Amino acid sequence: MLNIQSPKPREVWVDWLRVAACLMVFVVHSTEPFYLGGQGALVLTQADAYWAAFFDSFVRACVPLFVIASSYLLFPLRYPTGEFVRRRAARLLVPFVVWTVIYALVWGNPVQNFRDLLFNFNYAAGHLWFVYMLVGVYMLMPLLSPWAEHVGKRELQVYLGLCLLTTFFPLLRDWLSGGSLSVIYGTSGLPRQAVYPLWGECSWNAYGVFYYLCGFIGYLLLGLYVRRFLSQWSWRRTLAVAVPCYAVGFGITFGGFIRRVLASAGGTFPVEGLVEKAVWWETTWTNDTIGVALMAVAWILVFRKIGASGRLYRKLLLPVSRASYGMYLCHLLVLVPVSGWVRGWLGLGAEGRLGVWTTPAQILLSAIGSFVVVAIAAVLMQRVPRIGKYLMG
Repeated sequence: MLNIQSPKPREVWVDWLRVAACLMVFVVHSTEPFYLGGQGALVLTQADAYWAAFFDSFVRACVPLFVIASSYLLFPLRYPTGEFVRRRAARLLVPFVVWTVIYALVWGNPVQNFRDLLFNFNYAAGHLWFVYMLVGVYMLMPLLSPWAEHVGKRELQVYLGLCLLTTFFPLLRDWLSGGSLSVIYGTSGLPRQAVYPLWGECSWNAYGVFYYLCGFIGYLLLGLYVRRFLSQWSWRRTLAVAVPCYAVGFGITFGGFIRRVLASAGGTFPVEGLVEKAVWWETTWTNDTIGVALMAVAWILVFRKIGASGRLYRKLLLPVSRASYGMYLCHLLVLVPVSGWVRGWLGLGAEGRLGVWTTPAQILLSAIGSFVVVAIAAVLMQRVPRIGKYLMG
């Protein structure tokens, strides 16, 4: 059984990271209306394609940053497994259930929504996939913690290298499939691109040789590596590594999206199709790809240098950081109407009020405006006696 240790001093940079990552999520979802629409996929103009690619690529590492932060703070476990489960359940699952019920009641058909919740999240509130993933990562922490406490730097680097290798596989699958838009449909929800089998995968076995080292496990190990083995670098060394990592990662994510949209358009806009086309456009945006991983590394290196803990941090940033999980859960209830209002006010594309700048203005106004509203509401709700923690975590 693990010994319970006294609480460690607060990691200020993690709070800065959480708030930034939360704002990035708002930017991601404010960008979606510019390539999702119609039957599923819709880009009105070539300029919109470039703006969507720019903004979404710029912030695409937001979800991995949350996982890295959780790993940095929690892994290996400082509590016995039972206490860890109780603490995480109270903070993670109770608010999740509350907001899941709210989304099921206000969006779509409530009866169908509650029936679907037996098997998966409400697809109208697609951002809730994050909680299922995070619960899965937390379930592995007690199993891996004894190893994590004793693993050496070189050994951990080898495993991180293998995880990094798997971030090329989604791009490799896409290349091997020839960019095919063939899909596998589930009983509900989004279809997805067919998976090209690699190294032991086949119709009767999805668990290839790298299966257990791919996905968010790499970010779990990265958080561990940063906590145990990464010394504090100078700004010069930090930027010497972070800037090239970010530039390469951004180039991969941005270029991959634009190339696929332009290929679909064939020189003619608007370009539209079923949602699987948008899924294909997003190939280089997925969280387990090399571009996103490189940008996540860059963000972590930079945020580790932030130690400002003055009045701004204590009075503003810290409360928002503490409410960031609740903000994530509830934010679409505000962002969707705000985004719709902003688009109605400014118009669409080059014919909008601001010409070619209409689209970026809409994205930023929707993201920042809804972020401020949700942050204020979340901080206030979290302070409500007795029930605040069950709403915001």
